[in-house]
Amino acid sequence: MTDVAVTSAEENTATLPEAGRRPIRHTLTGAITWGGLWLFVGGLLLAVATVLLASLTAQLAEGWLPRTYTTRWYAQSWATFDLGQLLVTTVEVGVAVVAVTLVVALPTAYVLARLTFPGRKLLLLLFLVPQVVPVMTYAVPLATLVYRLRLNDTLAGIVLVNLVPAIPFAVLVLIPFVEQIDPRVEQAARVCGATNRRVFVHILGPLLVPGLLAAGVLTLVRVVGQFELTFLVSGPDSQTLVVALYGAAVQAGELASQEINAMAVVYMLTTLVLLLVALRFVDPTSVAARDRRSGR
Repeated sequence: MTDVAVTSAEENTATLPEAGRRPIRHTLTGAITWGGLWLFVGGLLLAVATVLLASLTAQLAEGWLPRTYTTRWYAQSWATFDLGQLLVTTVEVGVAVVAVTLVVALPTAYVLARLTFPGRKLLLLLFLVPQVVPVMTYAVPLATLVYRLRLNDTLAGIVLVNLVPAIPFAVLVLIPFVEQIDPRVEQAARVCGATNRRVFVHILGPLLVPGLLAAGVLTLVRVVGQFELTFLVSGPDSQTLVVALYGAAVQAGELASQEINAMAVVYMLTTLVLLLVALRFVDPTSVAARDRRSGR
């Protein structure tokens, strides 16, 4: 009798799905979702491969693959467009925007995360506006202001216009990081005699390093890819890489297309490196989990 019970239990266990695994269900919605995802990835990789191959071809020819390969277009593009200076300008603008953004966004995020006051939700909604509305809706008024201040074609003017979307974005990124810190940690430090400055610098600062890295790197990625705001206020001496790439594409009839494609590859590699660095410090799923926990 015991052997029969053991055998029956083993059979039932074998038929049960493994713990923690869900049976795979094929649905129309899943097929459309995955199909659209792979179609998007395939189209993106095809576009990147097309630009890369075009930058390596010695002479334009019919067909997808070039007959001969060369890297001379990269050296020629570097000399023609002065890519070294463009990269320096791009880095200067990005670092300046990130520095000012973090200085302003950190205390703002702390206040919004710790305090409840009338108009808080409205203020958060206003911070969302630059992230959801088309950039050109506020780019033209900002550019007009910069021209009136005579800051056009200067790094200060470019940094100023890029701060408008960057600061609200960094605030929204930092708020969940502040909310996950237990307020009792600050209270215990104050009970031990720590001043507000020491609490902020020695207690909150180290705990917020992951959030500061996340906000800083993501802001840098956005600034490097920001075209409209930078284009409207930059000039020949203050162009960033993306603005210069647009100018080169406009002159496609005057310049060899391989040079423009080589410049595009440099821009793509720059952006890709920044994205990889961002993913090294930022896990989108963990940020979303923090946001869900803070909303409870």
